[in-house]
Amino acid sequence: MQNPKSKSLLPWLDVLALLAWGGLLLRYWITGQLRLLIHPNYFWLVLVTGIALLILGALKGGQLLADWRKRGNNFQEKETVQHMTLLPPGVGSGVLVATALAGFLIAPTVLTSQAALQRGVTESLPITRSQPQSFRATTRPEERSIVDWIRTLNAYPEPDAYAGQPVKVTGFVVHLPHLSDNYLLISRFIITCCAVDAYPVGLPVKLESSRNNYPPDTWLEIEGEMMVETLPQHEQTMKETTAQKRQLVIAAKSLKKIPTPADPYSY
Repeated sequence: MQNPKSKSLLPWLDVLALLAWGGLLLRYWITGQLRLLIHPNYFWLVLVTGIALLILGALKGGQLLADWRKRGNNFQEKETVQHMTLLPPGVGSGVLVATALAGFLIAPTVLTSQAALQRGVTESLPITRSQPQSFRATTRPEERSIVDWIRTLNAYPEPDAYAGQPVKVTGFVVHLPHLSDNYLLISRFIITCCAVDAYPVGLPVKLESSRNNYPPDTWLEIEGEMMVETLPQHEQTMKETTAQKRQLVIAAKSLKKIPTPADPYSY
């Protein structure tokens, strides 16, 4: 049984939850960390929600403070309508406060090559997923990003049509276990809603040296030209397979390590 004083403090926990979450959402927006969490189309919604939570928290806090002063620091509770709850009073608000504090202490991070391997890197846009921006032909092949190349292949999937075209792309390194040591995958994540549903796409890169010189998650700017090679296919079961496929490959002529971009995802 809660004493009246502790019971009267529970509404302040609700205020703290509102202010904490409003502050966290605004912090993500101000620092630009929202780019690591959701699609830019929803930035405005986060901003409006953060402001609304702060206003609600301030209003509720003001109301509680006015009631407290009116009662002269008397912690007697008003009679309230009884209702069923699954959790004890204050537990839900406490969880929300703890989660918000964790958000302040733990910064969001960029999805890694390990996440790409777990989710399955592809060189096509899966039809079961929401499609990103509509395909737009680019007049100069070297101006295409990785995602532009994937969209191009999705629209016109014959790899020989692009052989010999110049290419200049940026992305992070993934080491595919079924490819030999002189191949790596240059990849980007595409976000359709938030980081939870982000999926990786990428293209194989043929190197003149070992891929061990470019560890996983290293961001590279790669220049070269397109070529077509027959490569072994990835099996989700990770069993040995002799299945092979002719596909578009970047023959790298220049590889330059670059910092992780402030906006690492595509849309």
